[in-house]
Amino acid sequence: MTDLFELISTLKRPRLLIRAARFGQGEYNRSRDLKRLMRAAVVPSPEQALQRLLAEEAQLEASRQEGDATYSLMRHIEILIAMMAEVRLLPRPSAQV
Repeated sequence: MTDLFELISTLKRPRLLIRAARFGQGEYNRSRDLKRLMRAAVVPSPEQALQRLLAEEAQLEASRQEGDATYSLMRHIEILIAMMAEVRLLPRPSAQV
């Protein structure tokens, strides 16, 4: 699980994307939005959701950087919103002393 925290903490994305995702946090509804984003009938655990969201976000980021015509800015922001929300649901790793 700490691997997920490390992956999230090392992501570097344009400031505007991050600001838009933070702004959207207030409207995020896990049961509604996560089902739609993941095209799933049942909402997965935060760990499972985050793994799938990270994979899709990596593909979106690659498309963005390549200037791919199929890139969807709105989808990218929605995925980032979900990632930010899901990481908050993960249990925090214990501090190493």
